[in-house]
Amino acid sequence: MSTSTSTNSYATADRPIGLTLPSGIDREAHHRLDEAWLAAAWSHPTTRVFVVSGGQALIDDAPDGRTELVMTPAFEAPVTETHRYFLGTDEDGVRYFALQKDALPGRMDQSARPAGLREAGLLLSPRDAGLLVHAVALENWQRLHRFCSRCGERTVIAAAGHIRRCPACGAEHYPRTDPAVIMLVTDDQDRALLGRQVHWPEGRFSTLAGFVEPGESIEQSVRREVFEEAGVTVGDVEYIASQPWPFPSSLMLGFMARATSAEINVDGEEIQEARWFSREDLRAAFESGEVLPPFGISIAARLIERWYGTPLPKPGDVA
Repeated sequence: MSTSTSTNSYATADRPIGLTLPSGIDREAHHRLDEAWLAAAWSHPTTRVFVVSGGQALIDDAPDGRTELVMTPAFEAPVTETHRYFLGTDEDGVRYFALQKDALPGRMDQSARPAGLREAGLLLSPRDAGLLVHAVALENWQRLHRFCSRCGERTVIAAAGHIRRCPACGAEHYPRTDPAVIMLVTDDQDRALLGRQVHWPEGRFSTLAGFVEPGESIEQSVRREVFEEAGVTVGDVEYIASQPWPFPSSLMLGFMARATSAEINVDGEEIQEARWFSREDLRAAFESGEVLPPFGISIAARLIERWYGTPLPKPGDVA
């Protein structure tokens, strides 16, 4: 068994993994408990604010062709004291906050549109994508963890959205992140193992993936998940890169893995079908429309490209 770390933690095949490029934002966690500092930051004229709701925010296309998060000065933002999350400060000293609301605000110019991370993550700058992934992760956690897991009382928000405290028993609760492994498995013929989940459309194939279980190393998780889902045993495991994936709270840990067996036996519960593909097989399947390429924001596309050798076609580029 070998486990190694890529020299580039956020890119493979010379292409960036979505949501992982440096954002240029300093999260300044040491200010989260300083209410006076937060109040001053909120009221500063350069501070910018955006609303997040149901995993979406408003984005807009700028005249120069860029796509941007719709942000406003704090004094123009919707009123909320509780669900106001400090996200950090950029290199120019601009502070950023996200507001969690039940609905996104309307726009008088009608040019902005709501978008989630799967769409916006490919369009936004690293700064805006980093802000949005942070805000969406906090919103998901806040919506799903309103009560104390120790005593059941309703908790209150603290630390600029990064802690929930229980006023009854004093427990503090922090945003959770669930580690998940995602891996491209190759065999001794250098074929790639791709699978189709039960709920996916016909033709959609991607890498295998699954959650790390309690008391399990990530290498053990890679081997277990591949065997459970496809019946294939795995030997060497190489770590490549990670990707935040707040749907609702995962951190995807990407690997290349080498199979020690070739016979496929899918579980039928998570994986409906799995196949070995040579590069020529996969290229022909893309061209015929038999196989649909994975969406580009996911680390799965970069893992496949690392083996494939060239960028994958975009979903709209194939028949």
